[in-house]
Amino acid sequence: MTKKNIIQVFEHSFLATGDKGFHNRHFVALSKLNALHEYQYFDLKHNGVVFKQYVGVIQIDGLTIEILPKIDRYESDTEETKKKWQNVLIQMLKATRKLKIQQVGQANVSRQSIHLLDIYFEWFLDEVQLLIHQGLIKQYYKQTGNVNALKGKLEFAGHIQRNLVHKERFYTTHHVYEKDHLIHQILKQALEIIAELSKGTYIDGKCKTVQLNFPEVKALQANEKTFLKVPRSRKNAPYETALSIARLIILNYAPNISGGSEKMLALLFDMNRLWEEYVLVKLKQAAEGSEISIYGQNSKPFWNGIHIRPDIVVKKEDKVKLIIDTKWKNIDQPQPSTHDLRQMYVYNEYWNSENSLLLYPANNVQGNTNVFYQFVPLKSDSHHHCGLGKISVLDEEGRLDPDIGKKIFDTFITKA
Repeated sequence: MTKKNIIQVFEHSFLATGDKGFHNRHFVALSKLNALHEYQYFDLKHNGVVFKQYVGVIQIDGLTIEILPKIDRYESDTEETKKKWQNVLIQMLKATRKLKIQQVGQANVSRQSIHLLDIYFEWFLDEVQLLIHQGLIKQYYKQTGNVNALKGKLEFAGHIQRNLVHKERFYTTHHVYEKDHLIHQILKQALEIIAELSKGTYIDGKCKTVQLNFPEVKALQANEKTFLKVPRSRKNAPYETALSIARLIILNYAPNISGGSEKMLALLFDMNRLWEEYVLVKLKQAAEGSEISIYGQNSKPFWNGIHIRPDIVVKKEDKVKLIIDTKWKNIDQPQPSTHDLRQMYVYNEYWNSENSLLLYPANNVQGNTNVFYQFVPLKSDSHHHCGLGKISVLDEEGRLDPDIGKKIFDTFITKA
């Protein structure tokens, strides 16, 4: 079994062409991928790529690039550090329901390095195997064509055109009840992509087994609109997870993006957004059973159709107690940017809150801080504040802290 070339880098780091198996054809493919996504993923230099805040995994032409989060840019780039932050990313994706696994194929870890794409592929294959075991559903769909017995609706014009000679045939539109339907066609396409991209890995054999047990269905080239056509029903409910992963795989797969033979799959997540969602999930868990309510995606009209939306709104008895805006960056300077402070001032005004908080990640358990300062009042009754907070992402053993929600709750919310 061949081992694919895997490069692990950190967000905001630089990868030079010619380094670690990253060649010019990979650079060209990444530049075209970047152009398709409005240049948001990378900054392109003449001799390499500077990654931005997007983390995840890209696979192209036998090369896997795993982009990991990291708070402290001065932390050493050792294998131990990479393993630590890979685990942080996986646990964050699990907590925000972008990934659902019990464990990462531990039986296969000794054979080769495990990266994020393997985990998603294995998750999908497990879901399809479960569906096969439970029994794949049949569905009715319309089929138009020649049949040997009259059934359904006779398409008269088509029948005359096609069957002047063959009087024994009928050109009809009729209902068919079988396993060759849209849902299975989507799953088949995802299986084919995995088979293409997992050659030479331990996933390859598992994928072949699933394909052998999967029914023969028509080939499909799904796009965004295809997934909108999938009917929602109780009968289809067991397929929801497999379809969501298939959607992620299919819509992020770009065959021949570089104009050559390379095929690319990119699963990338904005780390700022992931940090916001992770804090929101953990805070909601911490607030269960208390008088505190935690809200995300709470927006208000601001100007000429433009809305403003703080990351997290904390309420007690229908009164806003605290506005939280999460920032995934290690703030070195003692003060946040003027832009961020203006933003928090506006949030306080529009949500009638006395306190707002800019929440940054810290790299160690000693990094937790909680400092609130008052905005200079413009009126006698203006007395709201903005806090600058840092919370450790890691616990004392260097793993993603499972109690981070409770620590945020105790450190910032109960004291606001």
